[in-house]
Amino acid sequence: MTDGPAARVAPPGSGAMPATRRSLAPDLARGFMLLVIATVHAHMFRLATTGEGYALDGALDVAVTACMALFAENRGYPMFAALFGYGLAQIYLRRTAEGREWPWVRRLLRRRGRWLVAIGIAHTVLLFFGDIISVYGLIALLFAGVLRFTDRRLLTHAFAWMAVGSLVYALVNNVAFGAAKGEAQGAEATPLTDMVMRLVTLPFFWPLMIGISVFPFMVGIWAARRRLLEEPERHRALLRKAALFGIGAAVLGGIPQALINVEVWAPSAVVATGVFWVHLLVGYAGGFGYASAIALIALRMGERRGPVVAALAATGQRSMTCYLLQSVAWAVLIPPYMLGIAGSLTDAQAVGVGAAVWLGTVVLADLMRRAGFKQGPAEWFLRRMTYGRPAAAPVEGARAG
Repeated sequence: MTDGPAARVAPPGSGAMPATRRSLAPDLARGFMLLVIATVHAHMFRLATTGEGYALDGALDVAVTACMALFAENRGYPMFAALFGYGLAQIYLRRTAEGREWPWVRRLLRRRGRWLVAIGIAHTVLLFFGDIISVYGLIALLFAGVLRFTDRRLLTHAFAWMAVGSLVYALVNNVAFGAAKGEAQGAEATPLTDMVMRLVTLPFFWPLMIGISVFPFMVGIWAARRRLLEEPERHRALLRKAALFGIGAAVLGGIPQALINVEVWAPSAVVATGVFWVHLLVGYAGGFGYASAIALIALRMGERRGPVVAALAATGQRSMTCYLLQSVAWAVLIPPYMLGIAGSLTDAQAVGVGAAVWLGTVVLADLMRRAGFKQGPAEWFLRRMTYGRPAAAPVEGARAG
C-alpha cells in the first residue's frame, strides 16, 4: 500500500511502484505483521471455540498465552492501519506532485475505498467475521480529507480518536466477552448460520474497528509526510527511540492483561476493563515500535536480499492476498462442520497452527514472485478497479494516424 518518495515516482497513471524500486521496510513490516495476526487469530479461535478461557494446560501453554498478550494481541492491527494511512498519503503526495488537483485525487482515493469495502464485505460473507479490509475502505471514504490537514490539526484529531475510540472498544469488548463466555458450545453451527451471524454483526463491528484504527491511520499519514520508512537513514535517532519506547511500553503495559489471561489475577469487571484499555493504548506503541524496528533492520541490510528476506518482502507486497488466504485456511480448519480442530488444540498448538498458516502464505507469495507475478490476485484486482485498464504501449514503428 506504500508508494515511494518523489525520487521514485512511478509513471503517471500507472498506479503502481515497480517492484525493483519499492522500499523494503513497508513490505517487511507487512510480512511480519501477518505472522502476528495469524497467531493471534489462531489463539483466539481456540478460546472462542470453548468459550471458557484459555486451556493453560501446562507451563508451555501459560508461557505462550502470556507472550501473546505481551507481544502480539492488539499489536498487529495498529501497524497495518498506520501502513494503510502511510500508503494513502503517498498516493496523495505522488498525484499532487504530478499536478493533479485535489478533487481528482479525492475521487481516486474514494474509488479505492469503495472497492476495499466491496472486497471486505465479500470476505465477510464467504470466510471471516473479523474482516479489516472493509474497515480500511470506510476510513478512506470517511477520512480522505485529513490528508490536507496541517500536522498539528492531524495529530490533535488522531489523539482524540485514540482516547475515545479505544475506551469505547474496551467497554464494549469486555461486556460482549462477558456475555458470550461459556456459550460457544450451546448452538450448533452451520455454514448458513455462520454467514448470517457474520453479516448481522458487521454493522456493529465496523464502528468499533474504525474507532480504534483512525489514530494509527493518521499517525501513518504524519509519518509518510516525513518519509520515515523510505528514508530511514535521515530518521535513525527517531526510529530508535520509537522502537525502544514503543516495544518496551507494549511489554510493560501488557503485563496486567497477561496476568489476567493466565488466570493469575482475577480483578473486578471495572478493573478488567481498565486493564484492557491500557492494553489497547500500549498496543499502539507496540505497533509503531515494531514498524520502527523493522525500518532500522531494513536500513542495516541495505541492498542485501537473501531468500528469506525476499520471501518476507514478497508476502508484504501481496499482503491482501496473503491475508485472504489465511481466512481460507481458517474456514477449512476451524468450523465444526469442516475439520474443527480448534477445540482439540492446546494454546501453544493453536499458536503453532497460526504460524504454520502464515508460513504457507509466505511460500505461496514467494512462488508468485519467482514466477514473475508482481502482484497477488487481490492486489491486481484492487489496482485494476481503482485505476482501470493500463494504457496500451505504442507499437514501435507504427505510423501516426
